[in-house]
Amino acid sequence: MGTAIPSGTLRSTDPIEVGAAPPSVSGPGPCYAALDLGTNNCRLLIATPTPKGFRVVEAFSRIVRLGDGLSRTGRLDPAAMDRALGALRICADKVKKRRVARVRAVATQACRAAANGSDFVARVERETGLKLTVISPKEEAHLSVMGCLNLLDRRADAALVVDVGGGSTELSWVDLRSGALRAGAPPPVKAWLSIPIGVVTLAERFPETAPASEAWFRAMVEHVKAELTPFPHADRFKPAFAADRAHLVGTSGAITSLAGLHLGLRRYDRTRVDGLWLERRDCERAADRLIRLPPAERAAQPCIGPDRADLVLAGAAILQAVQELWPCSRVRVADRGLREGLLLSLMAERRKPRRRRGGRARGGATRAASPPAHSLQ
Repeated sequence: MGTAIPSGTLRSTDPIEVGAAPPSVSGPGPCYAALDLGTNNCRLLIATPTPKGFRVVEAFSRIVRLGDGLSRTGRLDPAAMDRALGALRICADKVKKRRVARVRAVATQACRAAANGSDFVARVERETGLKLTVISPKEEAHLSVMGCLNLLDRRADAALVVDVGGGSTELSWVDLRSGALRAGAPPPVKAWLSIPIGVVTLAERFPETAPASEAWFRAMVEHVKAELTPFPHADRFKPAFAADRAHLVGTSGAITSLAGLHLGLRRYDRTRVDGLWLERRDCERAADRLIRLPPAERAAQPCIGPDRADLVLAGAAILQAVQELWPCSRVRVADRGLREGLLLSLMAERRKPRRRRGGRARGGATRAASPPAHSLQ
């Protein structure tokens, strides 16, 4: 269905400075692996710790569309499961060849929502040896924030991290006021929200008109806004947004595609996209341009391609809905997120001293600490 690693997405030598590794780390270390099986994509990162975060030694990404038809049937489609298993077998082979010390493999909204999600997870373990953990929306939101920490502007008062997936969208409000961000401490997420709307589910609910129209795009925006509006838990951040003392961080393939279109890239270049600052009007102009492009021309765009051509406008609609409800002048583009958060949590666990109970050491990966659900305390 898809192809491995779109050109320029990640190279094996790319250092990713997403968190602080301990000063004692020097030279090549053990490999860690993070695997994210989402509604649309299967992604793997294998990395070694560095003093400023980690260095990627292997990366893999394939569009598998595990959630195809899920919003209509409530079940994972057999063909979609086969596509995902094909990608997961490749991931398992890469993990084995790299002799990974620790791996954490997670599944998100598609497996959470599907009636046969647990059966699929069991099949994955039987056929690939990978043990998928179906994580909660709360943990998904927190890990995405961890992966984007180095993209937060410490001069602002707040940031809203928007993780647009295939089957759900997670929003996390982060306190950036003086002293809120402390090295080694969990990110100060004060409120979070997950809605069961992602690029796949939204595109299925609103099939594209031929040609695409402003009215069709507007209907998607209003649908997302209706899901986001009844959420008072983040109201304390509204003054920061009203004063333009806050910014967005957008992490998703759709948002990185919009950034590539804005830059006019002839091929996707992660080094130019990750960390890029866009103004709100830049996002709107990119969306307007995509609406005017016929599907075939949209698919021909080097930073979109045929696998995302029917989904990128759904992602743009989700981003625009958030921008209209939480207006601010700047959005930072993140070609990072959940996988990077998973790697950091694994590496942080390695640094913790093992506790003993009854004379036996207890090790192994644990779930990353999560922020209080919908809390403002």
